[in-house]
Amino acid sequence: MTTVAANTSAQSAFVHRTVLLDEAVDALAIRADGVYVDGTFGRGGHSRLILSKLGEQGRLVVFDKDPQAIACAQAIADPRLVIVHDGFTTFRQQLDALGIAQVDGVLLDLGVSSPQIDQAERGFSFRFNAPLDMRMDTTRGMTAAEWLNTAAEADIAEVIKTYGEERFARKIAAAIVQIRAESPLETTGQLARLCAENVRSREPGQDPATRTFQAIRIFINRELEELKAVLPQIVASLRAGGRLAVISFHSLEDRIVKHFLRDLEQTDDLPSWVAVRREDIPASPITTVGKPIKASAAEVAANPRARSAIMRVAERTATAWEQPV
Repeated sequence: MTTVAANTSAQSAFVHRTVLLDEAVDALAIRADGVYVDGTFGRGGHSRLILSKLGEQGRLVVFDKDPQAIACAQAIADPRLVIVHDGFTTFRQQLDALGIAQVDGVLLDLGVSSPQIDQAERGFSFRFNAPLDMRMDTTRGMTAAEWLNTAAEADIAEVIKTYGEERFARKIAAAIVQIRAESPLETTGQLARLCAENVRSREPGQDPATRTFQAIRIFINRELEELKAVLPQIVASLRAGGRLAVISFHSLEDRIVKHFLRDLEQTDDLPSWVAVRREDIPASPITTVGKPIKASAAEVAANPRARSAIMRVAERTATAWEQPV
């Protein structure tokens, strides 16, 4: 859900440019009287545009873990807006509580937002020396520091390797365990320095701490597990013709979305020896819409963080489908 923050005054006012703003909302094919879900409110760029396209009977439900994002949403005085302070894994549970059986569209803008990155105290960035927190919801859960100071070396190495695709994961994990034996690892600055000392080579222009910070953040917030859990809930909740749009910033996220949509769409992927009539092959509950969309050159020039964004869109068919248990 990356946005770019531009300093516009001495008081550090910020203007947020939401990635793929028009493209994502257009992909939902908004109906004026429809019910929509923004599973990642962030600072509300997509949500505000969705609201501008809804009529009086329309409805928008927004989810976010971040208390600051929720405060931002609560500042929008609009009776069509329903705010849920929780992660989107509670998608179906929350809709049931609201009496909503089906929705017309769902948007997921994954990852960490620029306000989260740019606020040192959140602990997401290696650019600042701050408490090593990394929680998207600062009201609950274990901080990155608490985990790094108690986890087994093998577990730390596995997380950094799996979620960060870091070649030097074992060296970094060993260094963490060695340092914490003397004193607890408490700040982003400590972790960034440790990475710099143990990452021997990296991509041009990439900080040696990039992959490790990314991996720990994904793990602490259970980002990939939550994405896997919500996708079936969404498909089961979309009415025929409803759209799902997912913006990813990380290859592991995009891979989950890509494979999920592919597997649902390819219902006729049967062995060549199976004798079955085409009309007897079950129809797919979804169909992908167009090709994956990336940020334009102009958007990347204005907001370099949009470079890795990729959006996939799917539409619900009339085929009955229930979420696997």
